[in-house]
Amino acid sequence: MTIRAQVGDVAIAIWRRIDLRRLFLGDLALKAAALAVALLLFIWASAVYNAPPPEVTLQMDGRIPLERPEIPAGYVLRGQLGDVGIKLRGPEDAVRAIGPQQVRATLDVTGAVPGPDPQAMPVRVLVSSDRVRVAEVSPASVPLRFERRTERTLAVQARLANDPPSGFQAAPATFRPQQVTVSGPESAVATVAAVLATVRFGDAPVDLAQDVRPVPVDAQGQAVEGVEIDPVAVHVTVPVQSSATTRTVPILWQLKGDVAAGYWISRVTTDPVAVTVSGARDAVAALERIETAVVDVSGLTAGRTFSAQLNVPGGMKVVGEPQASVNVTVVALIGTRPFPIVAIQLVGLGPGLAAEVQPATADVILSATLPVLNGLGADAVSAVVDVTGRGPGTFTLDVSARAPAGTSVQSVQPARATVTIRSTRPSPSPTPTP
Repeated sequence: MTIRAQVGDVAIAIWRRIDLRRLFLGDLALKAAALAVALLLFIWASAVYNAPPPEVTLQMDGRIPLERPEIPAGYVLRGQLGDVGIKLRGPEDAVRAIGPQQVRATLDVTGAVPGPDPQAMPVRVLVSSDRVRVAEVSPASVPLRFERRTERTLAVQARLANDPPSGFQAAPATFRPQQVTVSGPESAVATVAAVLATVRFGDAPVDLAQDVRPVPVDAQGQAVEGVEIDPVAVHVTVPVQSSATTRTVPILWQLKGDVAAGYWISRVTTDPVAVTVSGARDAVAALERIETAVVDVSGLTAGRTFSAQLNVPGGMKVVGEPQASVNVTVVALIGTRPFPIVAIQLVGLGPGLAAEVQPATADVILSATLPVLNGLGADAVSAVVDVTGRGPGTFTLDVSARAPAGTSVQSVQPARATVTIRSTRPSPSPTPTP
């Protein structure tokens, strides 16, 4: 009998001796308990693996400014919006990733009722991440006033910040326009008692003519905040009248002649700008200005200061020196001048080369002061094309202009030209065929 047969007989004998029923049904309770424990462990592990991460509540660093909410037309929101502190709740990684740029805070005005008393407006906070929610807002509401917008039309009144110089008095002021519109919250507009335009006199007793920003004030003369004025400025004129037999009037210069061609007068001033005169009360009150003697500016090419006598009307005299300095500022005019049909020159052409350029001429326009332009000759400008380093061939190149110092090139036409370069060296003779 072979070894294989012997092993087979042993295996059959062992199999016949195994009790299959006992194998499966023996210790059934213990096996059921082990199976239950394994099942519970599997359920617990799955729950732990699939459970959401734990949530935390954290205070945001810094405070978030409140954005002004949309207000229905015809209403206005009054008060300081301020800012709020915010606590966020959610997974720690998501909460810590939220910065001020991902949070917006505004007010809910849907339940606001128009009136002069403050109302608690709830704060609404929006977070850009759907994994994070707002846990707490401090403060949760802000007291503001929600009022109707209204307007009134009031006449402008003058308020003098100081008195005119000694010996003079202010005449009644006039305004353009005479009335302005005050608009804003109903309670604030209702407290406006007047609209004042404040003017201040200088050291010289001359009539005031100023553009002034009117200010709305209450019955106690205090400025009313939160309202608007339309127009924002009014023109105020306050005549200054002499209360004595003297008066200070402005000095007016007189010029004759024309400055040199290509120049113009940019400014004329006098020193002093005003002079005090004395005389009969009616004559002094009617005097508006004192003129200088005529100053001749013919042919001037630069600024100059003239000494001129004052033309004092008869029956009056000047307090102080009866003359003034007239300062005339003269500057050169800026203009342009065309230089047509300027021959285009080639620069940088190598030895043994010849070239042709098309077109052969260009039109150049220079800019400078007129005296400089007028002094330029026809050959003061040249047009060039740089062919440095180029060999035989046809090229389209830029045309540039060369201009004298003190001038600038405004344009060159054409801006480009076609240059054909050819060799002037004789071609080598062909080698004779043997």
